Amino acid sequence: MNPNHDPAPAVQEIQGLDGAFTFPEHTLQRIWARGELDDTAAQVTGGARVRVLHPGRWNRLGVPDFRQARLRLGDGEVTGDVELHLQAGDWEAHGHEVDPAYAGVVLHAVLFPPAKPTVCRRCDGAVLPELVLLPLLRRGLEEYAAEQAVENLAQRPGVPGLEALAALPPEERDQCLRLHAERRWLLKVHHAAVRIARLGWNEACYQTALEILGYRFNREPMLRIAGRWPLADWARPGFSAEEAIAAEAGRWVVQGVRPANRPRERLRQYAAWVAARPDWPARLEALGPGLVATDGDPGRPANGVLRRGFTAATGVGEVGGGRFDNLVCEGFLPLLEARTGCEAFARWSQWRAGDGPEFLHGFARLLGGRGGAGLRPRTQGFVQGVLGWIIERDRRNRL
Repeated sequence: MNPNHDPAPAVQEIQGLDGAFTFPEHTLQRIWARGELDDTAAQVTGGARVRVLHPGRWNRLGVPDFRQARLRLGDGEVTGDVELHLQAGDWEAHGHEVDPAYAGVVLHAVLFPPAKPTVCRRCDGAVLPELVLLPLLRRGLEEYAAEQAVENLAQRPGVPGLEALAALPPEERDQCLRLHAERRWLLKVHHAAVRIARLGWNEACYQTALEILGYRFNREPMLRIAGRWPLADWARPGFSAEEAIAAEAGRWVVQGVRPANRPRERLRQYAAWVAARPDWPARLEALGPGLVATDGDPGRPANGVLRRGFTAATGVGEVGGGRFDNLVCEGFLPLLEARTGCEAFARWSQWRAGDGPEFLHGFARLLGGRGGAGLRPRTQGFVQGVLGWIIERDRRNRL
């Protein structure tokens, strides 16, 4: 084995809610690089507490995976390299225990817990602490894998196969997109239910709202803020969003982010939101029974009455445009079905599509479909159906 090169990054097939999906090791590295972990109670093998102060520099073209990470391990602070694997046994399977290139590793982080206790050693004989990441993830593996697939596709100049999808007879294409949209919907409801079970209704609503306001570059700092300051703090007189902004100084991404989507503006909007409706999660829950009703044509991209109802109940009036639609489709509707059992798929699938990957606009043009604002795809069901179809195609190509 070449001591200076790891084997090709692993890809593991995992059984999800709706069939198998692939989870590449690169996705795990991306999660680590972005700090998308809840390490408030994390422990390594042996029981020592660990906090990730800085994930290190992502060593994309070499080894180990991350250089010069900073960790609080037990009562001390350590600086060194971090190596990530899907399985604990990959350390020895890849020959790292005899490879001097890994002599600076101070932590071995793995996705899945080992079936039996393992000992991870460097070439100098030192025993490495191991950290299992699966319990620390803020979202499900399937959601991370789908997001990675979409981002990969968004970076390509074109998406192979979309022309073939567009060429299908309209009835067959619509049936295909509806099937994939339903699968995506069930996944979102499942994740909403998991979040409610873990956090309770109020905090699940709050965390979801901040996460969506942080899409897509500042999601993780927003989630850390949600963990540090519960909803009750935002409703407290004198609380300032500036305190939360300062706590994540150095972690915010502003380059390439439109001014209206920058974190200071979004947190200011959320502060106004909570000031107007400090009990907005309870008001949102009360809307559940009305979701099955229609106002006029059920095929309309957005339901005007319900749209106004969401705005009035939550006080979310300052957040408009596509981000409001994201709040409804990625947050409010999945949360409501998970909480109340109301059947919200029809509402969700016909709701106007919010902010989404740019490549979908071209596909909308290809089909001749336009949303309410220029080239936006027509409905959430259309967008999610196409995304589901692309992700499934990508999965099959990987196998």
